[in-house]
Amino acid sequence: MSDIRRLLVANRSEIAIRVFRSAHELGIRTVAVYAHEDRYALHRFKADEAYLIGKPGEPIGAYLNIDSMIALAKKHDIDAIHPGYGFLSENPDFALACEKVGIIFIGPRVETLRQLGDKITAREIAHKACVPVLGASGKAIVDGAEGRQTAEKLGYPVILKAAHGGGGRGMRVVRDPDRFVEMYEQARHESLNAFGSPDIFVETYIEHARHIEVQLLGDKHGNLVHLHERDCSVQRRHQKVVEIAPAPVLDDHIRKSLYESSLAIGREVGYENAGTVEFLVDADTGRFFFIEVNPRIQVEHTVTEQVTGIDIVKSQILIAQG
Repeated sequence: MSDIRRLLVANRSEIAIRVFRSAHELGIRTVAVYAHEDRYALHRFKADEAYLIGKPGEPIGAYLNIDSMIALAKKHDIDAIHPGYGFLSENPDFALACEKVGIIFIGPRVETLRQLGDKITAREIAHKACVPVLGASGKAIVDGAEGRQTAEKLGYPVILKAAHGGGGRGMRVVRDPDRFVEMYEQARHESLNAFGSPDIFVETYIEHARHIEVQLLGDKHGNLVHLHERDCSVQRRHQKVVEIAPAPVLDDHIRKSLYESSLAIGREVGYENAGTVEFLVDADTGRFFFIEVNPRIQVEHTVTEQVTGIDIVKSQILIAQG
């Protein structure tokens, strides 16, 4: 068992404070980092220690610089880093950099981040685990013309998705074949700017779908459990607005199948720490389909904590300790 004495949160604001609370309850000393623009932010004052990172004019870049984050952690004898959500939370290079200097990364293994960080690879893993997936291009499309051919085979409407993204960025629903190329270029440009990758794939779009996600927790000893589901169907621009747990008016057979499918995908990659498996349930047919795994803590984890009584962040830290 690895003893964590000093924990740094490579993030800011709400999620940083949330992690500090659980760490404090475990008797762990907390360390914050803050950009110049965040020098009056609350998370700086909630930690036991806080250090400036980056230069003025880098309010986002300061939290994305792996080298400076690792250098600061080494300088201040940090035992573990919690990445929060967003920023470096799903970056396998950051997890690997922590591993190389002997710092515990509180999250999934590097290989798991590589596998699940690519939505196309994640679909292949789900298929291997015998979990239903939507019809799709199977790989990133090379150009608009190729994508349009794929869309015609799948049948409209289709949705364009960033292979390496999330948060509703790089997504476009296409109903009109004549607009496919235009919307592909928009999605590609947005994905490149947001995630540094222009890779876009095409997937069948379900008009009337419920968005259900299952919370997972896995330890280093091969144990994997689900903490039930959340319904996040109320969305704006493909971004979640309302989360409900448990999901209302969900058939018990489907609910159980979603749990089993989530665990099957998790076991396929030997999942460790917290993560969320997301599905679409077709409101017209009752069939469900895997869409992605978020290999990190999510904003909405507190909804599950309210209904289960389990502190997911505290569990993350304990799992990381072994």
